[in-house]
Parts: sequence; C-alpha cells; structure tokens
Amino acid sequence: METKIKKIAVFTSGGDSPGMNAAIRSVVRTCAYMKIDCVGIYRGYEGMIEGDFLPMNARSVNNIINKGGT
Repeated sequence: METKIKKIAVFTSGGDSPGMNAAIRSVVRTCAYMKIDCVGIYRGYEGMIEGDFLPMNARSVNNIINKGGT
C-alpha cells in the first residue's frame, strides 16, 4: 500500500549552522512544487510543545539565504 506524504514540518533545534537557511528554503520550495503542506515550527522544542506553527510557502523563504540565523 502506497502512502502519500501530506504535510511536512520544518524544525531546527537551535544554534547556527552553515547552510541551514538554504536547506530550509529547499524543503519549503520542494513542498510547494509537490503540493505538500509545509509548516515551520518556531522556537525549537519549546515551539513544538506549545504548538507555535506557521504555514510556509515559497514566499515564506524569499531571500532567506541572505539572512543570518535560521
């Protein structure tokens, strides 16, 4: 039986890491292309516990590569 992915959450556990913004951008843009819902979880584990989710789309990650942090 084939199961289709319907939603993906983007989550980072904190701390800066080179290339993380590019990775986030890639996941979000691929989700948009594949018509998969994508949500971002803000504030790491605390945000996951408290439900601090925000729907993300290609516009959400516009120019993210030029910014610091994740």
